[in-house]
Amino acid sequence: MAFSVATDVSSHARQSEPIDLRRTGIDPDFWYPVARSRNLKRGKTLAVNFAGDPIVLVRPKDGSRFALEDRCAHRQVPLHAGVVCPKGLRCGYHGWTYDASGRCVDIPYLRSAKQCPNGVRGYPCREAYGLVFIFPGDPAKAATTAFPAIPTHGDPKYKIRYLDRRVACHYSFMHENLMDMNHQFLHRRLMGGIKTISLAKRGGENWVEADYSFGRTSGKQSFGEWFIIGKRDDDKGRERRDLMTIRTEYPYQTLKFWTAGSETPALDLWNVYIPVDKDQRVNHTFGMIMIERPPIPGLIHLLWPFIVWFTEGIFREDRAIVELEQKAHDQQGADWNQEIFPVILDLRELLVRGGVRMS
Repeated sequence: MAFSVATDVSSHARQSEPIDLRRTGIDPDFWYPVARSRNLKRGKTLAVNFAGDPIVLVRPKDGSRFALEDRCAHRQVPLHAGVVCPKGLRCGYHGWTYDASGRCVDIPYLRSAKQCPNGVRGYPCREAYGLVFIFPGDPAKAATTAFPAIPTHGDPKYKIRYLDRRVACHYSFMHENLMDMNHQFLHRRLMGGIKTISLAKRGGENWVEADYSFGRTSGKQSFGEWFIIGKRDDDKGRERRDLMTIRTEYPYQTLKFWTAGSETPALDLWNVYIPVDKDQRVNHTFGMIMIERPPIPGLIHLLWPFIVWFTEGIFREDRAIVELEQKAHDQQGADWNQEIFPVILDLRELLVRGGVRMS
């Protein structure tokens, strides 16, 4: 097993790390998706949460969508229960009206808008890739913080499957689950016996990635697996291997899979795990799987139900196991994991380094 890494930390430093990863909050100074675009209807509101903060998304009938703190400055009732109007969003209780920046611009029973008190927090908001993003951190940093780049999203050679689900665990368990392909035993019912081959790992200040290949030790491929990654029996006598590269570039995670000899990925996955509650023990996973279309026109639509069935089965098993990890952590009151896989040790350091300490 060969490894190379740009930065490394001694095992002693790892063992003496005083910061508990499972009590590390996600850094808010990034662009995060909080909803599917299709769920934010024109002329309507949509209530979402980021790390315990209630946020309302608004899509006016005319004009761009925007995001505000989801509570009226007057009586603290949720603004998502209000009415979208030409000036912005009107609270459903006393009619206080807020513009797209969160400024209170009208109170029906005041003679002048100059008498209006301070408004509510507004969040920088963008829409891309079929998702609505907000910048929950320092708004002054929004313009200079890189927005996620997902080139294959608009590539007609790929068909997209969206991931949109709640998972009852700290976001770090999700990063570790995807990064550590040694957990293929978990999916034995869907994939049979898979031998994971670790090829290399690399890392930098804000990223860690690992390369893998795979061989079959028992059982047969499911139809969904065969279509997504191609036929695989074993790795005997093969000069070229399939290649999977998994990367956490804080706070996003990607997975690319190339079949042997291919120059373009057969599968390109982009994921981010959004903490929902204040304690960050529940995350909402937003992601996209870009699957390369076969050369026969229309075939992917015929086979899509099998792909959905296979990927749903994989996600169901992953969700169940990481939620059990979270329950074990909560019962023990601490992280008792005895991790030995080098790339996961590096990943943990990255997530602590990139995150923020929670009180």
